[in-house]
Order: sequence, then C-alpha cells, then structure tokens
Amino acid sequence: MPEPVYPPGPEGEIDELADEKGWAVGSGSASGFVRDICESLPVSAVDGASRPQWLVESGQMDGDNGEALLVGVPKLCPEWAKAVKEAVSGSYERWFGDGAYVVSSKMPSAEQLSEGEGLPIPPGTYRASGRMEDCYWERTSKGGGILDNGFATSAQSITVTIRASDGQFTARGCGVWKPVR
Repeated sequence: MPEPVYPPGPEGEIDELADEKGWAVGSGSASGFVRDICESLPVSAVDGASRPQWLVESGQMDGDNGEALLVGVPKLCPEWAKAVKEAVSGSYERWFGDGAYVVSSKMPSAEQLSEGEGLPIPPGTYRASGRMEDCYWERTSKGGGILDNGFATSAQSITVTIRASDGQFTARGCGVWKPVR
C-alpha cells in the first residue's frame, strides 16, 4: 500500500499527525474538521454560550476532536487558540440564554450533559445587555417560591445577583446573561 502524500503546509502537518496518532476525527480529514471549527467559532456564541462553552457543549471537543483542535487551531486560526485551551481546561466563562437553570456551583458530568441535563447556573452577579423588549427574569427558592423577579418592556442593561441559596433562575427575552467581573 502506498504511503499517503500530504500537501505542504499546516493542513498537511495536521493530517499527517492525525494519521500517525490514529485520531478518528469527524467524517473527513483532521485539517478539514479544524478548518470547519475555525469558520464556526466567529459566530458560535449566538445562542448564549461563550466560545469555549460552545466547543464543549456541542461535542466539538469529544474524543480525538479535542486533540486535533489543540494542534490544528494554532496553525490554521491562531486567534481562537485561547478558546480551545480554555475548553480543554474547563476554566472558562459560562453564558446563559433564555431558559430555566438550577442554581449550583457543581458542574454535571459529561454523561449527565449527554442525557439532556442542562448546565446549572453558578451563584454570582450576571448582566444582560443590549436592546431588550419584554424581558422577564425570576429567582426562585428551592421550593419554587419567587424570591425576586423583573419585567422590562424596554431596557438596555439588567443586572441580577443569584445567591447560592436560590433554587432556580429563569429568563425569557433578555438575551444573554454574562458574569459581571
């Protein structure tokens, strides 16, 4: 069987390393997978997730994909290397869109996430910014009673502090909630 021929340049280096390591990456070449991620990352945070969070939650880091991204992203789109490193480390900012979130500092396992358990929202102060119309949010107790809530027909910024003693945080129509530093 003839030896594979790799094109010169970063794509060839990525594909050659993937073959040497035996990585099973996506349905095509390792460099093709990395290139697809490079094109997806600029628009990946549209649904309320930070870029590292999107990489993890969408399964892009699963299996050998993570290895290919660690090697390939610095070569093909170095501006996103930090996002990949943060995804691998698990130390990244988590954003939250519309939905109901259990308040907890404990992250679910990968198995729990794959079974449909959503990410919990850690206690802290969060801000939603931008043009918001008909934004509703509420903090509830562990027993389901409303502790605090708000409805804004027109707002540019809303800040909410979620306490460790809260049971759940729910938001609709408010955009993306990001931690306040």
